[in-house]
Amino acid sequence: MTSKEKALAICGILSSKKAENIVYIDVSDKSSLCDYFVIAGGRSSTAVKALCDHLEEKMEKELGEIPSRKDGGREGRWNVMDFGDVIVHIFNDEMRDFYNLERLWENGKNLIAYKD
Repeated sequence: MTSKEKALAICGILSSKKAENIVYIDVSDKSSLCDYFVIAGGRSSTAVKALCDHLEEKMEKELGEIPSRKDGGREGRWNVMDFGDVIVHIFNDEMRDFYNLERLWENGKNLIAYKD
C-alpha cells in the first residue's frame, strides 16, 4: 500500500464516522517525518475521542496497522496518531482554528479536501 493509498483509506474511515472538513496534505517533498498529513475535525470532545477510537480499530482490523505513537486522547480537543508515513490530526473546532495546520503545510497544490 502506498502512502497516498493509506492516507485515502484513513480519510474514508474518518468520513464513515462523520468527521468534518477532512483534508490530506502531501508533505513528502517538505518533511522527512512523513509523506502525508490527514487533518479532520469533530464537533465535540466526545466526537474527537470517538473518531480516534474508530480509526485505530478500523486501521488494525482492516489494514493491520497500529499507530506507533498517539497523543492527546484524554481531553478530546486534539489527538495525533502516527501511522508511519501518514500522521493524523483530529481536532475539535476550537483547536483546529487555533492551530490551523493547513496553513503551515499547504502551498496551493498539495492540500486536498477529501470527498467520498
